[in-house]
Formats: sequence, structure tokens, C-alpha cells
Amino acid sequence: MIDLLALCAFNAAYAHAIDSDALEQWPAFFTPECHYRITHVENEQEGWAAGIVYADSRAMLEDRIAALREANIYERQRYRHLLGIPLVESASDAAAQARTPFIVVRIMGTGQTEVFATGVYRDRFVRQDGRLLLAERVAICDSTVTDTLMALPL
Repeated sequence: MIDLLALCAFNAAYAHAIDSDALEQWPAFFTPECHYRITHVENEQEGWAAGIVYADSRAMLEDRIAALREANIYERQRYRHLLGIPLVESASDAAAQARTPFIVVRIMGTGQTEVFATGVYRDRFVRQDGRLLLAERVAICDSTVTDTLMALPL
């Protein structure tokens, strides 16, 4: 059974990869045919698939990280994730669905620190080859206002 402790450990490792700038590890948290989207609460309530970020495969996530490292120019920044306890909506040995609240603080190269995003992850986990992976993660942000500097994944 995929349990609460496994989901908490997964989320902690996920956030650590982003927060410690190990971004090349981030796509490995997803299945090859995954769905990753960042959107806001109003889009979700209306059922609109539009997102700020959209990817439908691990390869797209890998391309995003390669672009961040090699092509995109953005102000130096890093994140610190504060994650709540997942609300497990369903779970079995092979799959689980959960919602996890998050706060992401952004620290700029200047040292300026601000709450960057708050919201909830809506997740669908699967167990593949003995590993827990995300088949889907939708980061639903509370605010409808999105900073154009959303360089890093949430």
C-alpha cells in the first residue's frame, strides 16, 4: 500500500531536488508519459486545461531543464518549498491520489526573499519497477497573478 509516509518522503525528496539546484534530478520523479502543469485556481475551477507551464512527458521536463541551464537568461534565484501533509484521496499497492498544500519562497540573487507561490499539488502517483513516481502533478496556485520570472519548476 502506498501510504502517507511514502508520499511525505517522496515530496521531501522532490522539493530538495529543486531547492538544492539539482534540477537535472527533477524529471526522474515522473513517469515517462507524465503530465505536469502549473495553473491557477480559477482555471481549475472552470475546467480549463490552460496552464502557465505544461508538459506531457518526462522528455519535455528534461528539455525544460536543459533550456534553463543552456538557453534561457533569467535573474539568479532559488526556491525553498514548505510542504504540508498530503491528503490521501485514494491509495492501493500500485497507485495513489493525493493533494498536498505548498508554499514556495523565492530567494533572489540580491537576497530579496518573498512568498512566490502558494497552492496545492494535485497528484496521481504510481509504483513502477518498485519506485514511487508521479504520473501527474498539477500545481494549482492560489493567485491568478503569475510572475514572469517563473523559471524554476514548482
